[in-house]
Amino acid sequence: MPPQSRRWLTDSGLRPLNLGGRTLLPIVQGGMGVGVSAGGLAGTVAAAGAVGTISSVDLRRLHPDLMAQTDQLDLKAPDVRARIDAANLEALDREIRRARRLAGGHGLIAVNVMRALSAYADYVRQALASGADAIVVGAGLPLDLPELAQDHPRVALIPILSDARGVQVVVRRWMKRGRLPDAIVLEHPRLAGGHLGAARVADLADRRFDFDVVLPEVQAFLAREGIERDIPIIAAGGISTHDDVRRLQGLGAAAVQLGTAFAVTAESDAAEAFKRVLARARPEDLVEFTSVAGLPARAVRTSWLEKYLRLEPRMQAMAHPKRRCNMGFDCLARCGLRDGVPEMGQFCIDQQLGHALQGDVARGLFFRGAGRLPFGEAIRPVSDLLRWLLGQPVPGAVAG
Repeated sequence: MPPQSRRWLTDSGLRPLNLGGRTLLPIVQGGMGVGVSAGGLAGTVAAAGAVGTISSVDLRRLHPDLMAQTDQLDLKAPDVRARIDAANLEALDREIRRARRLAGGHGLIAVNVMRALSAYADYVRQALASGADAIVVGAGLPLDLPELAQDHPRVALIPILSDARGVQVVVRRWMKRGRLPDAIVLEHPRLAGGHLGAARVADLADRRFDFDVVLPEVQAFLAREGIERDIPIIAAGGISTHDDVRRLQGLGAAAVQLGTAFAVTAESDAAEAFKRVLARARPEDLVEFTSVAGLPARAVRTSWLEKYLRLEPRMQAMAHPKRRCNMGFDCLARCGLRDGVPEMGQFCIDQQLGHALQGDVARGLFFRGAGRLPFGEAIRPVSDLLRWLLGQPVPGAVAG
């Protein structure tokens, strides 16, 4: 950990996060795709002694040469999916290496892989081969992650879950395979952004997800198994101040994870227009809906999303299986649009998130957490955000 970060941590009164054999700031930058948290953001966060996370999804969009190789492909060609997947794996390798260069040996570089991806296993293997320090998996139960990573025992494996039942399922299954999670992210569906860990939108406010409920329940389960000191818990969702971090550590969390607050930093890999959409969104601008992945999601109510939600009932009534993915590759193992599942979303999520990455306000899907941002509408550097969360005075921060 850099000396300055060590001083911030000492002054903060917070406990460090011990993960992957390292002593870290108790701050985790969440993975955000498409391309929002790539090597630039993750490497900057890690350089300060925290956990920086690369989102693995469709990173070719950040590399003009890889996009040029794949953007004009014949979508009916038999090898189109393999060529796009290969470009994305190459992009992931580049971003991991970029993050490691920026980190300079500090912090920890994680890669977030959605379990719902069709190429989930390939992304995990590439991240391991490219030198990621940790693999973080959400959007589904990563029951097979220990097998995929069995040749990399020093890489931290971290599932993202939302309730005590999910923790029990994953931990017990992994224990049978001789592996424990190196940490667990507990993400609150009512507060987080993007895809959310609840079965239905109507379940987002269920009391079982509240930190004062789920943290003690998880700790009690780990204690019964005799492993309460082996698995640090990382609380995610709705965190914006030093007091939040201190409160959650008081409830037993080892660290906290933030997404949106890092998405709007100067070092975020997204376009400036993307950052402005998130930073300027008010609580009444956010909306929950069912994603094409079949999971509840939270995003900013842009003109595109407003129109989609208005047309959604009609589109779901007309849903039918397609012979192939509209974009030429199957980004999701199960896709409401491609597979014609009426109760799931009916749009191409990769395309809409790609528009958002580029700052296309008219066509983009802008995932966002429900909490307020530490600096309001201002775009500030990662260092300011970390200082604020560690209790250092930062001009312009929104107190309380």
